[in-house]
Parts: sequence; structure tokens; C-alpha cells
Amino acid sequence: MKVWLEMEAKRPIRVRIAPSPTGDPHVGTAYVALFNYAFAKSNKGQFILRIEDTDRLRSTKESESAILAALSWLGIHWDEGPDIGGPYGPYRQSERLAIYQEFAARLLHNGWAYRCICSPERLNELRSRQQILKQPSRYDGHCRHEDPAVIDKAIKEGTPYVIRLKTPSSGDMVMQDVLRGTIIISCTEVDDQVLMKSDGFPTYHLANVVDDHLMGISHVIRGEEWISSLPKHLLLYEAFGLTPPVFCHLPLLRNADKSKVSKRKNPVSLNYFREAGYVPEALINFLGLMAYSMEDKSEMFSLDQFIAHFKLERISLGGPVFDLKKLLWLNGRYLREKYNNSELVSYLQNQLFSTEYLSQIVPLVKERVEKSEDFIEYADFFFKGDVLLDADQYLVGDKTPAESAQLIELMLEKLEKLIDFKADNINEVLKSFMAEHNLPPKSVFMPLRMMVCGKKASPPLFETMAVLGKERCRTRIRAAINALRAS
Repeated sequence: MKVWLEMEAKRPIRVRIAPSPTGDPHVGTAYVALFNYAFAKSNKGQFILRIEDTDRLRSTKESESAILAALSWLGIHWDEGPDIGGPYGPYRQSERLAIYQEFAARLLHNGWAYRCICSPERLNELRSRQQILKQPSRYDGHCRHEDPAVIDKAIKEGTPYVIRLKTPSSGDMVMQDVLRGTIIISCTEVDDQVLMKSDGFPTYHLANVVDDHLMGISHVIRGEEWISSLPKHLLLYEAFGLTPPVFCHLPLLRNADKSKVSKRKNPVSLNYFREAGYVPEALINFLGLMAYSMEDKSEMFSLDQFIAHFKLERISLGGPVFDLKKLLWLNGRYLREKYNNSELVSYLQNQLFSTEYLSQIVPLVKERVEKSEDFIEYADFFFKGDVLLDADQYLVGDKTPAESAQLIELMLEKLEKLIDFKADNINEVLKSFMAEHNLPPKSVFMPLRMMVCGKKASPPLFETMAVLGKERCRTRIRAAINALRAS
């Protein structure tokens, strides 16, 4: 504890989050952002948002925009970032490639890295052999020990190559974590990690260290899944001759069975919680409770109160359970105790009955409506959370419940990849899925209609799904899968 307190006194407090824009905004991102934000603001420091978009195949501008919007909805605001700029930009890694290439060249020059020309086929063969022998999956250092002239010749002839970190082959690494104290790991457990990919883009490890240094990050507060990367990062700081930041690894959010929280067991998209009617104050409060307790043991507190009482060393390492029942209870208390009647009316109008939402629904249902109350009966599923039916309503053609669940799971995986959840895109995904599995439309569309609407008589399916949104559809389809597996 003394070490990081001394370092804190010497450095301006600057922390960051660095989400990858490869999907929906994740509740885990908000959890880590909250603790970084609270630490920065409680110490009059700066909170930076950096976008790690070096995954060229999966990163999208739409995902980046969704992440920024979701964090803003929660009340978390950054001092520097891709949308507002700052003195240490650019804040998207894809715009910093020349910087990483320069730092990688330094490592090659000083002997801390080497070029590797191993083909994907050789690496796959190596991985398969290690699995058969029940050995850890890691690079065997083949190119590390190859004659440099052979490597040079292959590269000149056009062979793709990556740059790997040259890790020590013996000894121990001694690391410090604010919450865990001293961590010791054998150097033999540290892989010669890829730093620069063959496409000229950096991996997470190199970009992370370079950016944290150049952006003056004083404390790295991140999830405990990154502890295994800490040796690689510390080696990079040593290789560059830099002083590393203070490291603090937060406990993972977990399901009740202690497994890592995931979309297969719980909603994890921030969009879901916003669309399902959870108020941001309650969700922030809930995320704070995941790894922190107020000294007065109070369970309800505002973001400002959390910041005012925040101390990094009070974070609890007990596995925080992401209990939706607890969140629902807390959300109910906020609606009852923190919203007066007029505020609640305004919230409900905006959440459920906004002009924008109703304007999307009315064109889909007006042909079936003869008086106003018909709208409620015919369109009720647009305003519900749960439309679960008996499992036999979800059977795909003549498939068994187990076979149907497996097919629907595959279908859902394809739908989840859609960033732009529009009717035409949904149609294309479902057509592709049915062709791939040789399924007639009726065997898919009717059970899907029952999953997302809960009734056979409903508006056009794709348009309805687009209005409901990906999060509602995902949750209802996931519930149907669980029902099929339980039947």
C-alpha cells in the first residue's frame, strides 16, 4: 500500500478506460469506468476515454457511438476522448499507428523483440501438438532462435511477419497490485507475445503500454482478467526504460454460479438496461455495490456520494454477484423514493410512450385497430418485458426441443452480430441462416414470432423486431432457448 501511495503523491492522477468498439456497450465497461471515474474525481484527477479499435474486422463507428452514448446516459463523463479531443490525442488507436511502429522499431533495435515468420499452419500444428500433450498453449520461440539472415531473406521475398516480445527464459517476475499486494510469477509462464501483427497494427499489449505512457496514465484500474497480461506489460515498461503506472485489478462480475457474467446467462448490454426501464441512477448505484461498501453500510447512494466517499483500498475482492433481483429491487426503490409523481409521469412518457416510439409502432398496427383499446391488446408486447410461453411454441419444424434450442442459439448468434438492427438486415440474416441449415421459412418464422411477440397475430415480423430493438429480442429469444432446454 505504501508504494502506490508514494507514487500517487508524485504524479497527477490520470486514469482511463479503453473499450473496444466491437459490439454493444457492455455492463463490464460501465463497471470499470465507474471505478476509474470515481477515483479520478475523488482525487481531483483526469478521466480519459480511449478507443481500442485495432481489431480491423470487428471495430465499427456505430459501436463506438453506442459506447459513448451509453456511458453518457449513466452520467459518466470524460475529460479527454475521441469526441472532445485533448492534449494527448488522437484517442483512437487506429489513428496512432505510426507511434506504435516507432516504438516497435525501438524494441527490435535494443534486442527486446524479434521478427517471427511462422505461418498460421505451423502455429496451428504447434497448438494442436501442445493440446495433445496437455501442455500450455504458447509460442515455442522458433524464430527467436532462427538465423537472422534467414528471417531477413524470407521477409524480403514477401513472407508476412509479426513482431514478438522477447521474454526472459528463467527467473521470477515480482509484481505489485493495489488490492492483492505482491504477485510472483515464473518467467517461464510468460509467452513471447505478438506486439505487432502482420498487417502493421499493434496488439493490445503494445498499444496499451505505449498509450498509457504517452497519455500520462498514473493508475491502471481494470478487470482482474488482465492480471495474466501484467508481466508482459511490465516487461515492456522495462524494455522502454519507463516507470510503470500503479496497477489495480477489479474483481470480475460474476453470475450466481460464480461463472463470469456473460450474455448467455444475463443481459449484459447497457442498451438492454436502458430499454428495459432501469434508471441510470439505480444501475450506477448497483455497479458501485458490486465491489464497494459505504462506511455507513448504506445501499442507496448517488454518483456524487460515491465519489465523495471513494477510497481505492476499500474495494472488496469478494466475487461480486451480478444479481438482477437486487438490481430490480434497487430500481424500484429509486422510482418510488427518488422520483416524485410528476417526474415519474415524465419518465414513463419518455420511456414507454414517447412520440418517437409510438410513431414506429402505429404504422405496424393501425390496420388491425378499430378503437383505441384495441391498440393495447394487439400491441401489448411492445411494452412488456416478458412474453414467455410454453416451450412447444418454439419448436423449429419437426425438431426436438434440444435440436430446436441448438438451432435457435445459432440463429441468435447471427442476429447479435448486427450493429444496425433494421428490418432489411434482420431479413438477410434470417435468409442466410435458413439457407445454411436447409430450413423452410415457416419452420423458423412462426416460432420466432412467438418468441419475440408472444402471439401469432402480430405485425410484420422483421419490422416488429426492429422496433422492439436488438436487446428486447435477444432477451426474449434467450428465454425461449432456456425454456426449450428445460423442457
